[in-house]
Amino acid sequence: MKLITAVIKPFKLDEVKAALETFGVKGLTVSEASGYGRQKGHTEVYRGAEYKVDLVPKLRVEILVEAEDAEDIIDVIVKAAQTGKIGDGKVWAVPVETVVRVRTGETGPEAL
Repeated sequence: MKLITAVIKPFKLDEVKAALETFGVKGLTVSEASGYGRQKGHTEVYRGAEYKVDLVPKLRVEILVEAEDAEDIIDVIVKAAQTGKIGDGKVWAVPVETVVRVRTGETGPEAL
């Protein structure tokens, strides 16, 4: 199994969710996040005063999947989240050794 983590722009969440549902993903976790990459934030103007926004708002999407589906799901996320502009985010996968469904005690792939 793999844990896929995607950090995306907040307004792309609906597109990413729809694409994942079409692929057959049954569940995901979404958290608010903030950070910066190469763009190092940006400047905004509020009531005539310019100020720097160091941490850009993002969403962190996490999905547990079978290892053989990981690359396809990463491709689905990248295509759905992509705007072609700086700050689109990142997607990565890490191996998962153990998964347990708390309600039933099921482990492994049955717990997904």
